[in-house]
Amino acid sequence: MWHFILEVIDKLPDLEMVVNVRDYPQVPHWVQPTLPVFSFSKTSDYNDIMYPAWTFWEGGPAVWPIYPTGLGRWDLMRDDLKKSAAQWPWKKKESKGFFRGSRTSPERDPLILLSREAPELVDAEYTKNQAWKSEKDTLGRPPAKEIPLVDHCKYKYLFNFRGVAASFRFKHLFLCGSLVFHVGDEWQEFFYPQLKPWVHYIPVRQDLSDLRELLQFVKENDAIAQEIATRGKEFILNHLRMEDVSCYWEKLLTEFSQLLTYKPQRKNSYNQIVHRASKTEL
Repeated sequence: MWHFILEVIDKLPDLEMVVNVRDYPQVPHWVQPTLPVFSFSKTSDYNDIMYPAWTFWEGGPAVWPIYPTGLGRWDLMRDDLKKSAAQWPWKKKESKGFFRGSRTSPERDPLILLSREAPELVDAEYTKNQAWKSEKDTLGRPPAKEIPLVDHCKYKYLFNFRGVAASFRFKHLFLCGSLVFHVGDEWQEFFYPQLKPWVHYIPVRQDLSDLRELLQFVKENDAIAQEIATRGKEFILNHLRMEDVSCYWEKLLTEFSQLLTYKPQRKNSYNQIVHRASKTEL
């Protein structure tokens, strides 16, 4: 987050803001007066102002042992996923759904159960997370091995679920050139409204009651499925670049500053954040 703000800070007027770095939004509709709090994700029940999550630069939820410090920088992951997508063009991909992830929400359970019932349709298993204590936490079976995102690209249909809040993996899945099945529309990040159901991805009901029907449809209409997958991939490649994230931050903070009715004053007790290039920067 600070990487992007420091990138554009010389273009910004003086302002002050409150940034929430926790998973959950902080300003429900019933709070009066409405408080201007920045959060990376929210539902329609909250008035938080959405900002691009820090995961575009670093961090995010750790996935041991493959992503011990989070998914990593978005620009580097873009390159890795583009290379993997080139190795797995549409006609070489396996025609089944694929999911690997931990049980951060029971909403994922129906997919795991469908995979056990119809493995020819879906390959979906739970992996361990930090809270894992027994096989009860992975629906009665041993936890599956974690699979790097680049290896998801060999499958035609990839699933995105909410976790505690919005899922950090959503943007990554498109870059495989696979068809993204997006479950539920409750949780949002700043770029979600620009993605359109049946244009860039396949929408799935939150309870997955329509999933079998949707999988059957895309299997019988392969050309349509490929078109949607291609549009989704091109949208993310062309409109969610690092420079787009920086531009969004600049516009967001500039417009927010115009709403302030006072002139911010720097307090002596504040700590100054200074940009220092790290070893991982290009």
